[in-house]
Amino acid sequence: MTDPAAVADVRSPLSDGEWHRLHPLTPVLRGGLFLVVVLGIVITNLRDRIIGWLFPAVADLERYEADPVDYVVSNNLILLALLAVLAVLLLLLGGFWLSWRFHTFRITGDDVEVRSGIFFRTHRRAPLDRVQGVNLTRPMVARLLGAAKLEVVGAGLDSNVKLEYLSTTNAEAVRADILRLASGRQLARASDAAGSMPRGRAAVATVSAALTGLIDGAEQPVAEPASVVHIPPGRLIGSRLLSGSTLWLLVLAAAIIVGAVVGTPWVLFTLVPAVLGFAAYWFRTITRALRYSIAPTPSGVRITFGLFTTITETLPPGRVHAFEIRQPLLWRGCGWWSIRVNRLSGRSASDAQSQQFADVLPVGTRDDVERVMRLFLPGISAAQWQELVVHGLLGPHDASDPYVTTPRRAWWLRPLSWRRNGVLLTEDAILLRHGLIWRSLVILPLARLQSVALSQGPLGRSQKAATLTGHTVAGQVPGAVGALDRDDAVAVWQRAARAVITAAASDRSHRWDAAPPASPVPIAIATTDQEEGRA
Repeated sequence: MTDPAAVADVRSPLSDGEWHRLHPLTPVLRGGLFLVVVLGIVITNLRDRIIGWLFPAVADLERYEADPVDYVVSNNLILLALLAVLAVLLLLLGGFWLSWRFHTFRITGDDVEVRSGIFFRTHRRAPLDRVQGVNLTRPMVARLLGAAKLEVVGAGLDSNVKLEYLSTTNAEAVRADILRLASGRQLARASDAAGSMPRGRAAVATVSAALTGLIDGAEQPVAEPASVVHIPPGRLIGSRLLSGSTLWLLVLAAAIIVGAVVGTPWVLFTLVPAVLGFAAYWFRTITRALRYSIAPTPSGVRITFGLFTTITETLPPGRVHAFEIRQPLLWRGCGWWSIRVNRLSGRSASDAQSQQFADVLPVGTRDDVERVMRLFLPGISAAQWQELVVHGLLGPHDASDPYVTTPRRAWWLRPLSWRRNGVLLTEDAILLRHGLIWRSLVILPLARLQSVALSQGPLGRSQKAATLTGHTVAGQVPGAVGALDRDDAVAVWQRAARAVITAAASDRSHRWDAAPPASPVPIAIATTDQEEGRA
């Protein structure tokens, strides 16, 4: 007999370990670009006829080019043309139906699997213990039909598994189930829920929910947790205008105006496309960041953003490998900061979408920064945060600065920021402090570091300076700080190497909610002094 409590752990009938099909409109939503291209070709070939229908007053005043309609009518091929159009429509519908029929997925206690393809079959699998997050995306057209797509983020490049599309309600439930199973808490009980619903009933439930979304139209409101940060639209727009792109536009405009005054006035025409290009960039970045919210959930930190295409991503505990709190020069008067992270997103670091997912706080005050960082690092105390703000974000102020900084003899390696440039090793992280004009504080959690390196170039050797690098996954956050005193850097490197091993040995974030082992095996870590004693 199945334990009722075990069945309740899996909320959606789509998470029962059986193969299920996606939303019936998945082929149409995925092939929307193809349909737009076909429609564009048809309109292009019938443009003269369409103009005549829409503007009959000018139809006799213009000599339109011959179009396919004239040819069909003059050769009495109307019946054949209608049959051809009907055959094409039937082929498209048949192809869409077969594509939907062969596109299935299942969620087990170990993996999320997707099978697709009519002639060339593909089978993608995402192990749950390697899940880095689950993103829920609602494009505008899909939102009107009550559909959404899920993307299970894997740990490797091009390892993401996509479930596109599901009804919004099913997508929310499936995402919660994937994160619950990935936590390790229900691994032993999720398999019992697989027999709770027959395969036929599960298939009927899938199609029924999809048709309900099609009939009801626009998506139902999604229950979002209360956001800990609110970004006013005015602040968001101002932050984009007070950015480096604005400075580049001003420099470009000044160069164009100077060129026109000197004797080439035609260059003024290049100012219009430049302004339009920057305006399009600003509009795109602003609309992506609108409707921003960030909130804690039992499965991790939930971030939502986007005006036209709404994206909701959930970052489970321990999936962020590096943080950077930064403040551009133009933001300093407003007291604004931003936070970006390094995380495994299944994409290359240069991918535009990877850069989009790196920003967890587009712009915020110092209080907003504290609230966001406490979501990702809940163990930080009030005293530790105050020290981080005073010495890390705003420092240095006095001789009590705890950071290892650039020595006076090597000031010319960092002529503006040599007093601020530094590193600090704490119990849980390595802090890297950069920049005088563009302030930056990088936080590298020890449990997420892959290695710690120490390097020295010819200029550094001449000044007895070195560079300390914490290696994490590829991303937007730099993990290096240079021009440090060599002896101090060596001491930090040695202590960091031992601390990283200890933190990695005790880390359980890949199964953050799993029960601890009954009899844990102690791990002995030999220090450098012990190893030298054995030698």
